[in-house]
Amino acid sequence: MANTRSAKKMVRKIEARTEVNKARRSRVRTYVRKVEEAIASGDKAAASEALRVAQPEIMRATTKGVIHKNTSSRKVSRLAARVKAMA
Repeated sequence: MANTRSAKKMVRKIEARTEVNKARRSRVRTYVRKVEEAIASGDKAAASEALRVAQPEIMRATTKGVIHKNTSSRKVSRLAARVKAMA
């Protein structure tokens, strides 16, 4: 357990950051799920629109340090490929 003033403060800061990061990660998952649902429904227009909205949200999580750059690029790339493959 933290026993100095600075360590106690860091514990508080880490808890606050964890909450923010959880919210951001959840938000990304929601947008990805919306794209996947649109793909599953077979509506290419809805899927491409959902991807267009999801892409900046995924990249924002990267700039905020929630997920790694390569992870976000991989997610966007795979979603885009799946949307493109819809005929």
